[in-house]
Amino acid sequence: MGEISKSLFQKARTFIPGGVNSPVRAGKAVGIDPPFISKANGCLLWDEDGNEYIDYVCSWGPMILGHAHSEVVQALEKALRSGTSYGAPTKLEVEMAEIIVKMVPSIEMVRMVNSGTEATMSAIRLARGDTGREKIIKFDGCYHGHADSLLVSAGSGVATLGIPGSPGVPRDLAKHTISLPFNDMNGVDQAFNKFGPEIAAVIVEPIPGNMGVIVPHDDFLQGLREITREHGALLIFDEVISGFRVGPGGAQELYDIMPDLTCLGKIIGGGLPVGAYGGSKEIMAGMAPEGDIYQAGTLSGNPLAMAAGLTTLKILKRGEVYPELENKAKMLFSGLEKSARAAGIAVTINRIGSMGSLFFNNGPVNDFAGAKASDVNLFKKYYGSMLEQGIYLAPSPFEASFLSTAHSEGVIQRTIEAAAIAFGSL
Repeated sequence: MGEISKSLFQKARTFIPGGVNSPVRAGKAVGIDPPFISKANGCLLWDEDGNEYIDYVCSWGPMILGHAHSEVVQALEKALRSGTSYGAPTKLEVEMAEIIVKMVPSIEMVRMVNSGTEATMSAIRLARGDTGREKIIKFDGCYHGHADSLLVSAGSGVATLGIPGSPGVPRDLAKHTISLPFNDMNGVDQAFNKFGPEIAAVIVEPIPGNMGVIVPHDDFLQGLREITREHGALLIFDEVISGFRVGPGGAQELYDIMPDLTCLGKIIGGGLPVGAYGGSKEIMAGMAPEGDIYQAGTLSGNPLAMAAGLTTLKILKRGEVYPELENKAKMLFSGLEKSARAAGIAVTINRIGSMGSLFFNNGPVNDFAGAKASDVNLFKKYYGSMLEQGIYLAPSPFEASFLSTAHSEGVIQRTIEAAAIAFGSL
C-alpha cells in the first residue's frame, strides 16, 4: 500500500469503524491494508498513490460494461441537470420497471428499493405476508444482505433452526430461519418434512457468488421449485449478483426455472445504489398501497440510479455482449487453471458466464463446506503477488471475480502472465 493510501486508512480508522464502510474492503482476510481508489475507467482502477490496477472486482459485479461507460455517463449527466431526487414518481421509474418486466421471465410487477439488502428483506416480508407463515429456508454461504432474518448461521444439524450469525440478531428472530447446505436436496426434504406448514419461503442465490462461485447441481434448483409448490411456500431467487450478469434474463432464464419472487440489484443501477424485487401481479399486489404489506423508501427509484441502470439494461438487452463476455471469461479462467497446473498448484475453477472463482483445493467445490476447505494461506500469498503486479482481486478467498466488456484480450493475457508469476512464487 502506498503512503497516501496508508495515511488515508489511518485517518479513516479514526472516524469510520475499521476504516471502511463495508467490512470486506478492509482486507483482513488477505492480510493487506486496502489501496484507496481515486478513479476508474474501463477495466482499470487508479489508487491515490497513482498505481494502476486491472479490476476484477467491478464494484462487486455491477460494472458489466466497465467503469465510466460513455453512454452511462451521458445519461447520468443529463439526469443530474434535472435534479438528484424528488421523492415523487418519475417517468424513468416506469421505463425501468417496463424493461425489467420484459427481460426477467418471472417478473410481472417490480418495486425499486435502494440496495440488495432492502430487496431481500422486502421479498421475505412479502412472502410471509402472502403465505401467513413465518419460517424461511436459506443456504449456508449464500449471502442475502444483513437483515436480521437473513444474517443467520446454520444450526447444529440438518433441519435444525438457525442461530444468530452476528451479535445484535435476536435469537427469537433467528429461530424462524433454517440454514441448510447448498446443493443438498436431502436436507431440504427433511426441513419440509419437519416444518412444512410453517415455511413461508425458500430464498436462494441460484448461482451463489458470496462463497465464491458455486455451480448448482442439475436437479437442485428444479427440486426447490417442486418442493415449494408442493408445500405452498414461495421460491425466492436472489439474483442481485446473477441478474443480468449471466444472461439477459439472469439465472432463471439460464436454467429455465420460474421463481415466485426475484431480488435484483447491482447491474440495474449501472454502478449507483439500487435494488428491486418483483414477481407475479397476484403476489406483488399484496404490497402497500395496493395491499396491506408495508415497505417504503424515500430514495427508491432515485432518478440518477434509474438513468444509469436503464441505459445499462438497454445495452444488455441487445444481447451481443454475452457471447463476448463468455469468450473472455473462458480465456481468463482456463489460462489461470493452466498456469496453476504448470506450477504444480492444486486449484478448482468454478465459472458461469462472466463470473468465476479460483479455489486453492483439489475440489470439487459444490457448497460452503467445500469452499472453506480451500487453502486460505495460499490465497493470501497469491492475492499479495497479484496486487503487487497491478491485478485487483476481491480481498477474500470466498468472493467471485467479474469481467466486463472493457476487459480486452491483451489485458486478460497480462493477467494470466501475472498469475503464472504468482503461482510460481507459491
